[in-house]
Amino acid sequence: MFVYADNAATTKVRPAALKAFEETAQKYFGNPSSLHSAGQRAKEELTRCREKVAAVLGARPEEIYFTSGGSESDNQAILSAAYFGAKKGKKKIISTAIEHHAVLHTLKKLQKEGFEVVLLPVGERGIVKVEDAEKEMDENTCLVSVMLANNEIGTLQPVSEIGKLCREKKIPFHTDAVQAVGHMPVNVNDLNCDYLALSGHKFGAPRGVGALYVRRGAPLLNLIEGGAQERGKRAGTENLPAIAAMTVALEEATRDLPAYMKKVSALRDELIENLSKIPHCALNGDPEKRLCGNVSFCFEGIEGESLLLLLDEEGICASSGSACTSGSLDPSHVLLAIGRVHDVAHGSLRLTLSEDTTEEEIAYMSEKIPQVVAYLRGMSPVWRDLQEGKRTYIL
Repeated sequence: MFVYADNAATTKVRPAALKAFEETAQKYFGNPSSLHSAGQRAKEELTRCREKVAAVLGARPEEIYFTSGGSESDNQAILSAAYFGAKKGKKKIISTAIEHHAVLHTLKKLQKEGFEVVLLPVGERGIVKVEDAEKEMDENTCLVSVMLANNEIGTLQPVSEIGKLCREKKIPFHTDAVQAVGHMPVNVNDLNCDYLALSGHKFGAPRGVGALYVRRGAPLLNLIEGGAQERGKRAGTENLPAIAAMTVALEEATRDLPAYMKKVSALRDELIENLSKIPHCALNGDPEKRLCGNVSFCFEGIEGESLLLLLDEEGICASSGSACTSGSLDPSHVLLAIGRVHDVAHGSLRLTLSEDTTEEEIAYMSEKIPQVVAYLRGMSPVWRDLQEGKRTYIL
C-alpha cells in the first residue's frame, strides 16, 4: 500500500487547479502589463483571481498581492513593518520560539541590523500565552508576528486575541497562515491582522505561487525591484496560470470546510489513539487545539531519520518535522521549545493527513508504525540501556 501522509510539506495538485492552469496558459497567454487586447484579457483574468482570493479571506481585492509563496510573503511583510518602524525609532519585534524559519531567519537578519527580537515561549503544549505577548508590547514595538498554525506540531495560536491587542496599541501584526489556509476558516478581519501570508501548494495548487494580504494603510516595501506589477510592490511578470490554479484550489478547499475538518479530525484522532499505545511515546502539541490533519509524535530510543526511511520502504511518506529543514541533523527548534530533550526530539514523526486519506490507510499506518518502531528499538543501544536500567526513561 502507498500512503502519502506528508501534506504539510506539500499537497497533490487538485485536478481542477491543474485544469485551470492549462486553460489559463492557453487562453490568457498575454502579459497582463501589455496594452494590446491579449494583455488586457490577461489583466482582467488577474483581477478576477484577486477578487476571488480576497473574497475567501474577507479582504478587499486591493489588499491582495500575489507572490512566489509563503517565504516571500513572510519576508516582505516582516521587513516592511520593521523598516517602517525603524524610521520612527521603533526597533522591537515580538514573535514566538516556534515560528517557521521564513520568519525566524528574517528576524535574525534584522537582529544583525540592530533590531531587538523577543521570542515568546510556548509551553509544553506549544501554545503562546496572550498575556506573555501583551507584557512585551511597548512604545518601541514595531511588529508582532505570530503564526496561525504550527507547521510541525499543528498547534493553533491565539492569533485573534493577540491581533486585537495589537490593534488597540496600534502595533502592526503579521501572521504566517501558510499551514492554516485551506484547512480551517481564515478571515483577516476575525484575526485582526495587518499582514497574512499564504502558499498555494499547501492546499492543492502548484508550487511557487502564494499571496500576501496587506491591510489597507499598512506599510509595504519592495523586495523585488523592476516593473510596476502588483501595483508597484512586487516586480516581475505575474505567473497567471499558477495564480488561476491557486484561486481555483483555494475556492475548492474552502467550499465545505466544516465537513472536511470533521472527516479529517476523526481520522487524526483515530491515528493518535492507535499510536499512543506504543510504549514510551508522546504526542507533540495540544491534543485539541491543533490542525485537523496533524499527528506529531516523539518515540524514545530511536532516530527519526531511520524511522522515515523504513516507513518509506513500507510505502508510507512521512516527515520528522518541517520539510524546509529536512536536511538538518539538528533537532527541531519547535520540539526543543516545547521541552523535548535532544535525544527524544531526534525520534520525532510528523504525519499530516488530507481529505484523500482513507480509513484503510489509517489502519495500515497504525499497524506498520509500531512494527518499525519496535524493529529500530531492537537494534538501538540506547533502548537496551533504558531497558536494563542504565538510563532513565524520559517519556
